[in-house]
Amino acid sequence: MSCFVCAARHQKANGGHSWGFLVCAAAAKQLMRGSWKIGHYILGDTLGMGTFGKVKASKHELTGHNVAVKILNRQKICSLDNLKLFRHHHIIKLYQVISTPTDIFMVMEYVSGGELFDYICKNGRFDEKESRRLFQQILSGVDYCHRHMVVLRDLKPENVLLDAHMNTKIADFGLSNMMSDGEFLRTSCGSPYYAAPEVISGRLYTGPEVDIWSRGVILYALLCGTLPFDDDHVSTLFKKICDGIFYTPQYLNPSVISLLKHMLQVDPMKRATVRDIREHEWFKQDLPQVSFS
Repeated sequence: MSCFVCAARHQKANGGHSWGFLVCAAAAKQLMRGSWKIGHYILGDTLGMGTFGKVKASKHELTGHNVAVKILNRQKICSLDNLKLFRHHHIIKLYQVISTPTDIFMVMEYVSGGELFDYICKNGRFDEKESRRLFQQILSGVDYCHRHMVVLRDLKPENVLLDAHMNTKIADFGLSNMMSDGEFLRTSCGSPYYAAPEVISGRLYTGPEVDIWSRGVILYALLCGTLPFDDDHVSTLFKKICDGIFYTPQYLNPSVISLLKHMLQVDPMKRATVRDIREHEWFKQDLPQVSFS
């Protein structure tokens, strides 16, 4: 089995593409002078780069408050209006959205701990208790999104940040979509390593069930430091995902194995729901009372 680091490197090398961005004339002039400001925010070093944009460490020029600014091509993302209203302890705060003719600048809460992805690459798997704590936090954040009719569709360790106290913050909503009763989605998007069978097959889906699958892959990565479905060849990777068969190390608790198998169920109608996960015996251990308030 390939290690998480090898799969991660392959994904970073081949899963995304270089992304050039344009700014308005005033910002371009500032770039030529060696500084770059958008609104009242002075943009600094690049914190990270994704398929749809880059994130820069920034500072408010009047208050000195540290923030992160994500730069996105406005033609490639969903509406952000509802996300500005989100307030949850495990979701990154979106303070302000600044638009130019070509780009959107998302002014967000700054989180110092970096990506969960990078942490696993550097340190390997978490122990069971810490895996459960982090997973409880991620589920709490995603459940909040679903209750506010937002499906993420690109949930992966790169899009989960860690704060200074090793608490999680869901950070990337570039591929998220609003859910409507009776309507289905069909777009195949996100990283294939975390994508549900119905997504890579181009079948219709409602939304929450594909986020459940992605959370199952993240839980596996937390516990094992590897991915449940991995291959250098995309066609073989897709077959493994659609077959839904994955290796379970001997050190895994039988209780968490049963949860993983329920979450990584190929048939979305039989896949675990948020309620199923919350009621599972493994998940309920050491669960903070405020997690789903």
